[in-house]
Amino acid sequence: MTSSTTPPPPGGLTYRAAGVDIDAGDALVEAIKPLARSTGRRGTMGGLGGFGALFDLKAAGFADPVLVSATDGVGTKLRVALDAGRHDTVGIDLVAMCVNDLVVQGAEPLFFLDYFATGQLRLDQARAVIGGIAEGCRQAGCALVGGETAEMPGMYAAEDYDLAGFAVGAAERGDLLPKPDVGAGDVLLGLASTGVHSNGFSLVRRVVEAGRAGLDEAAPFAAGQSLGEALLAPTRIYVKSLLALHRAGLLKAAAHITGGGLPGNLPRVLPAGIAAVVDAGAWTVPPVFSWLARTGDVAPEEMLRVFNCGIGMVVVVAPAAVAQATALLEGAGETVFRIGRLEAGSGEAQVRIDNLPASWPR
Repeated sequence: MTSSTTPPPPGGLTYRAAGVDIDAGDALVEAIKPLARSTGRRGTMGGLGGFGALFDLKAAGFADPVLVSATDGVGTKLRVALDAGRHDTVGIDLVAMCVNDLVVQGAEPLFFLDYFATGQLRLDQARAVIGGIAEGCRQAGCALVGGETAEMPGMYAAEDYDLAGFAVGAAERGDLLPKPDVGAGDVLLGLASTGVHSNGFSLVRRVVEAGRAGLDEAAPFAAGQSLGEALLAPTRIYVKSLLALHRAGLLKAAAHITGGGLPGNLPRVLPAGIAAVVDAGAWTVPPVFSWLARTGDVAPEEMLRVFNCGIGMVVVVAPAAVAQATALLEGAGETVFRIGRLEAGSGEAQVRIDNLPASWPR
């Protein structure tokens, strides 16, 4: 009998011959240690290399904390990053998708861990990705305390990778959001997004195909940028501005506008019997969304259900607090629009979009 299997190399099989390079993994850990150290904050204990990460809540200043956790990924935006050959911003997206979900519950992000899986570990690529994660952590004020890198030949193509993130935050027991007094008469303030953020990229990629546009070509909606660069604009991290608003006693509720858009996310922070009335003409829609709607012939209702359409975060404030809240948020670097109000409704919380022409937002 004869065998069709490839004979082992001289000296026997090795992990490296099977596609996993332990030395490259060790080299990556050493390369990213300075990145992790740059995200240090009160409460951080130890550094990379242990079997688990330690964090001291008392040292972080909490007296009676409730822990809040979130996990997420970046979705098929990674495919755009891979096809465009740009890996320095998807790490920011990864952190943003987790920490923005923490802050809307009134929690301060404390620490973050990542999971990076690839077919073949490439140090420059992995360091760029993790460099973005560190930058996201710095923007959010949380520590990158650890993670896992997995080299998985046969599961991923050699140049491909996947990302997952996990964040933990804390809030004092009496400071959780939404507050119980959210109700009719309250005002909705929308905070501008930086673009598509990290949702809807399966549709984005179909639109790119339909428009026969190359990622290395000039973006039709962003002067001086390639299409790939424009689509990869990182998700905005709203943590510091929202924490400032919350600590000032002005924030009643907040909704991170991700998959599901305004109609899918606003009801998650509203009580039953309340309707959010949103004016579609109240904010400036970034050109990328007009391009997507026009090129893909995407209906307004579908645009609002899939994308943030220019509003990455919505905050609920009392009518008397609108001016002060707007000034505080703008001082923290946010672009703020008064986009609607809360009204009495019936049944489960719901959203009504007014002033939505058939051509919106083309």
